[in-house]
Amino acid sequence: MAAGTGAPGGGGPGMDARLDQETARWLRWDKNPLTLESVKQLIAEGNKEELQKCFGARMEFGTAGLRGAMGAGISCMNDLTIIQSTQGFCRYLEKQFSDLKQRGVVISYDARAHPASGGSSRRFARLAATTFISQGIPVYLFSDITPTPFVPYTVSHLKLCAGIMITASHNPKQDNGYKVYWDNGAQIISPHDKGISQAIEENLEPWPQAWDDSVINGSPLFHDPSASINKDYFEDLKKYCFHRAVNRETKVKFVHTSVHGVGHSFVQSAFKAFDFVPPEAVPEQKDPDPEFPTVRYPNPEEGKGVLTLSFALADKSTAKIVLANDPDADRLAVAEKQDSGEWKVFSGNELGALLGWWLFTSWKEKNQDHSALKDTYMLSSTVSSKILQAIALKEGFHFEETLTGFKWMGNRAKQLIDQGKNVLFAFEEAIGYMCCPFVLDKDGVSAAVISAELASFLATKNLSLSQQLKAIYVEYGYHITKASYFICHDQGTIKKLFENLRNYNGKNNYPKTCGKFEISGIRDLTTGYDDSQPDKKAVLPTSKSSQMITFTFANGGVATIRTSGTEPKIKYYSELCAPPGNSDPDQLKKELNELVSAIEEHFFQPQKYNLQPKGE
Repeated sequence: MAAGTGAPGGGGPGMDARLDQETARWLRWDKNPLTLESVKQLIAEGNKEELQKCFGARMEFGTAGLRGAMGAGISCMNDLTIIQSTQGFCRYLEKQFSDLKQRGVVISYDARAHPASGGSSRRFARLAATTFISQGIPVYLFSDITPTPFVPYTVSHLKLCAGIMITASHNPKQDNGYKVYWDNGAQIISPHDKGISQAIEENLEPWPQAWDDSVINGSPLFHDPSASINKDYFEDLKKYCFHRAVNRETKVKFVHTSVHGVGHSFVQSAFKAFDFVPPEAVPEQKDPDPEFPTVRYPNPEEGKGVLTLSFALADKSTAKIVLANDPDADRLAVAEKQDSGEWKVFSGNELGALLGWWLFTSWKEKNQDHSALKDTYMLSSTVSSKILQAIALKEGFHFEETLTGFKWMGNRAKQLIDQGKNVLFAFEEAIGYMCCPFVLDKDGVSAAVISAELASFLATKNLSLSQQLKAIYVEYGYHITKASYFICHDQGTIKKLFENLRNYNGKNNYPKTCGKFEISGIRDLTTGYDDSQPDKKAVLPTSKSSQMITFTFANGGVATIRTSGTEPKIKYYSELCAPPGNSDPDQLKKELNELVSAIEEHFFQPQKYNLQPKGE
C-alpha cells in the first residue's frame, strides 16, 4: 500500500527502457497541465533520479486501497493514476456484480488538496465518478466533504455494490488515498485487492471520456446523497442515545477539534441528535484546511502535541473534556482534565475499555432477558487490549479477536449480524471505535457523542472518566498496556530479525524465555504456527507477506511484534493482564516496563540491527 514499494534497484539498460516506456505513455495520456509539465521538465533536465522516483514502480493496490504522496508519475496520487485505478475497479466490479448498473456505487472525499500538482480529493472523486458514469453505472457522489464512515454507511443503507472514499486520513498533508468498501459495507479484504490490482494493470489507457468530468453534470446516473444520508445517519444514531434527559441538563462542558479536517459540522449535528449543547470548537482548527497549519502531524493519536490548542480553549472555558477527531473523522481521541490540573489523554485501549463497558451496561439495562447474552458479541483486534475479553468472561457475552485493522472487524461483524447475532462494539488500539453497527468501520462521529453521553452520565454519579476506568479495572482485572515501534527502512534487516526469533534456540525453535520472563505460548501469523492449538495451527488467517508473532508469558503478559503495512516500522504491543483483585497498578506497570525492556533488548536487539527508536 505504501507508494513506490518494490521499486527496481540499481541502473541498467532494462530499467532505462522501462522508464522510457512509462514516461512516453505518461506524456501520451496525462491531460493535467501541471503534472504533465513537471514530467516534461524532468525529461528536459535529464533528471533520472526524480524520474525513477516518479516512474520506478506503480503504487500497489492493497486491502487498504491506495495511499501515497500527490504528484506526477505512477508512484503518486494524481488525476491519471486515479482514472487508471477507477477503470480497473470498475471492470472488476462488472465481473463480480451482474446488477452493478442497477445498484451503483457511492463516492465521497475529504478536504485534502495539493495546488502544486492540481490534485485534490474533490477532483479525484469527480474523475472517479466520471469513470463509472461513462460505463452506464449509477454514482452517488456527495456534493461536499464527509467523514469516511459516511461511505460504508451509504453502501449498506442504499444497498450499493461498492464505495470509494478519497482520503489519506491523518497522513502528512502531501498525501492522499483511495479507500474501497465492498457491498457488505466493510473494507475490502483479499482476494479482492489482488483482483482489482490486476484489473488496473489491464485498463491503464484512459477511456474516451475519462478526462471530461462535465459528463456527470446533468447525467440521469448522477445522484447527490448528501441531504438524505445526513438525515438518515443522525436518525439512526439517535437509537444509541440512552440518557436524553441527562444530556439536556448536563453541566459537563466539551471542547472539540476536527484538526483542520471534515469533522466539525458532523460532530455538532451528532450532539444535537443527542439533545446536547454542541461542544465548543477550537476556532483555529474547526474549518478544513489542507495545509494543517497548526500541527506537525494531523494525528490525534500523537497525543498532547496535537491537542495543545484544545487544552488552552478548555482551560479558558472551564471544559473538562476534549474530543478530537482525525482529519477524516473516523478516529477519536479523548482527554480529561484531572483534579491536579493535568490533562490525561486516554490511550486507544483505555477508551476502548470505557466505551465497551458503557455500551454493554446501556444494552443490559434495556435487555433484562439473560438469554440474549448468548447472541451478543464484542470484537477487538489481536494487538488491542484484552479488556473486552475479561468483561465478556464475567458478564457472559461473546468476545472475538480478529487480525489487525477494521477491515477484519467490519467483515466479521457483518458475518455475525447476518447470522442473527448482536454486535455491540468493536475497537482497535489505534483510537478506532465502532459503537454503532450501522457503520461497519471505525466512526469518530458516533464515538464522540457516545463518549460525551458516558461522561455526562458519570457526572451525575460524581465520577470522572478516569475514576470509572479504574472501577472497570478493579472489577474485571487491570489491563496495563504499552506500545511503541522501531524504525527500519531495510526489508532484509526486518526479515533477519524475525527469522532470528523463529530460530532462537537452534533451527525452528522459538525462544522459551525473554530475559527473566518465561514464555508460555507462541503464535506466528506469518507461518501459521500456534502452540496453543492441538494441531499447532493458527485459527486466525495468516499472511506470508507481513511479519507478526505473539508471545504469551507465564506472568499474564502478552506481546505482539509486527511490521506495519503502511510505514517503515516494526511495532510492538504489550499488555499485562491481571485477574480481578490484583489492584496494585504501580507494581503491574513496573513489571510491564521490565518485560518491555527485556523484549527490546533480547528480541529487537536495536544495536545489532541498527534500529532507530521512536522519536519523542
